[in-house]
Amino acid sequence: MKVLALSLFLSAGLACASVAQQPVKSPKVTLDYYYNNEFKKDHAGNPFRWHYIWNETDNGGLSIWGGIFDSLGVRRDSLLEAPTMANLQHTDIYMIIDPDTDTESPHPNYMNEKDAREIYNWVKAGGVLVLMENDSLNADFIHFNKLSEKFGIHFNGDSKNRVQGRNWTQGAFKIPPGHEIFSGVNKVYIKELSTLTLKRPARAVYENGGHVIMAVAAVGKGTVFAVGDPWFYNEYVNGERLTPDYENYGAAVDLTKWLLSKIRR
Repeated sequence: MKVLALSLFLSAGLACASVAQQPVKSPKVTLDYYYNNEFKKDHAGNPFRWHYIWNETDNGGLSIWGGIFDSLGVRRDSLLEAPTMANLQHTDIYMIIDPDTDTESPHPNYMNEKDAREIYNWVKAGGVLVLMENDSLNADFIHFNKLSEKFGIHFNGDSKNRVQGRNWTQGAFKIPPGHEIFSGVNKVYIKELSTLTLKRPARAVYENGGHVIMAVAAVGKGTVFAVGDPWFYNEYVNGERLTPDYENYGAAVDLTKWLLSKIRR
């Protein structure tokens, strides 16, 4: 009996050691390349993907924000197909930025009820969804609201904080001390954004001038963050265009950390 007990003890210990040695997978963020599916041609006439994508290093890209995810140990990915529970199953954070209009893509992939239901179910199961629209002239709202309204968020399709030239103050937002997401910054810059209209389960996390600017919603195990502008593209986080009192890079770090804190999958 003592031999049997010792054998069982050793086997249990080996099993625990084996589990302990299993690598812990880092979180994954997936950027939509389906609803935002813009192409243009290079000097040789060859089409290439551009506008709010990971590897784009010019002003309209997200390479700097991608670097923030990298620095926090997050794996980056992209999704070129319509989202489903199956192709999102290994994703922790899914971001949809600037859905196409028919002026941006000859055949835009509009949001529809089927896709919206798949995304909703993924969020409910613990996914973290980021919705970044644009102003009235530069993004689809009619179709995209089929998704956002499932979480109580309606993009109004207007255009607030219109900025003339380099009059940066027209795009300024002051962040109150102790903000639940942006606790590390005091002032940020967002121009030409769509405001939001909310109903439960959504709630405002930033308002200005009587308008809802940012919102979150908790659904099941998951979380949604929404704002009416791509916001963290390179032009306004690289420190080259804005004056130093605008802290968009720090805001991008704060939001990224907050998103990671909401992962429940």
